[in-house]
Amino acid sequence: MQMGLYSFAENTTEHFSGRLQSPAERLADLLEEIELADQVGLDFYGLGEHHRPDFVASAPVTILAAAAARTRSIRLSTAVTILSSDEPIRVWQQFSTLDLISSGRAEIMAGRGSFVESFPLFGYDLNDYDDLFEEKLAKLLAIREAGKVDWPGSNHTKPIPGIEIYPKPIQQPLPLWIAVGGTPNSVARAAFYGLPLMLAIIGGNPRQFAPLVQFYRDSLEQLGKHTTIPVGISSHGFIAENSQDALDIAFPAHHEAMSRIGRERGWPPTTRAQFEVGAAPEGAYHMGSPQQIIDKILAQHELFRHDRFGLQLSVGTLPHDKVMKAIELYGTVVKPAVNKALGQT
Repeated sequence: MQMGLYSFAENTTEHFSGRLQSPAERLADLLEEIELADQVGLDFYGLGEHHRPDFVASAPVTILAAAAARTRSIRLSTAVTILSSDEPIRVWQQFSTLDLISSGRAEIMAGRGSFVESFPLFGYDLNDYDDLFEEKLAKLLAIREAGKVDWPGSNHTKPIPGIEIYPKPIQQPLPLWIAVGGTPNSVARAAFYGLPLMLAIIGGNPRQFAPLVQFYRDSLEQLGKHTTIPVGISSHGFIAENSQDALDIAFPAHHEAMSRIGRERGWPPTTRAQFEVGAAPEGAYHMGSPQQIIDKILAQHELFRHDRFGLQLSVGTLPHDKVMKAIELYGTVVKPAVNKALGQT
């Protein structure tokens, strides 16, 4: 199973120091984190696209290109590219360029996004949320297949008469994943196009999501597509030498981040008790000691038989040295143990 990390590059006041980094400082730390993830043998790193003051990755492919020059093996992805408010031609050109810089390590992870700031920013109507994604995904797939834009147009895109797109990527085809938050329609769309599925599980009991993964695989079979197309699971988490340290380090930032989003969406503030339920063996979070993380990944593999696991480090702003230690433990302790248990090298 591939194991990696993803981040939204949050930049808020760090709880323990009371300090807010400059965007340049946050990006410098982020690049160090990606470089370490490569050094300890993690398989991929995903970077989310956001257009808010509390995040610094509004142009994630630019950051990933900088990371490509400092890494050797780790695959570099978005988590996610908000395709609905982007232009598929530019997405393709950016990732093709990243693929060339990284010697064939680029991946696109497309999704509708959990925030909506990009819609007014780029002049799109939120009422077209679903239609925009469907149309632009179809356009991106047409480019991916043919290497050119031969597009008839749609409600929100103009026709383009067979123009070649440059530069060409190394990978043929350039990997494209669909990220979903748990809606059956999104899962069905990934199956319809025969694309790998990345399912975010950030709350509740993971067992509740097993029918969605089975629905995806059943849909692939019914559509006559390969049922071995990869499935990934992503979750919030943090790792420290012992479980108490992991919870104590992660909770303040997690509480602040989730409560801030909750205020925007009408949710109540997150409590420590809720956080610890999420970190328990049946919860969605991967928070704890290396052995606890190993046990949870393996238990979920029994449920999902997934091919990829992505750990979000971190939810909220944590001390850089603590994040670096978590990455080290993940790559040097957790990943080898999971691979051994699954009979993988």
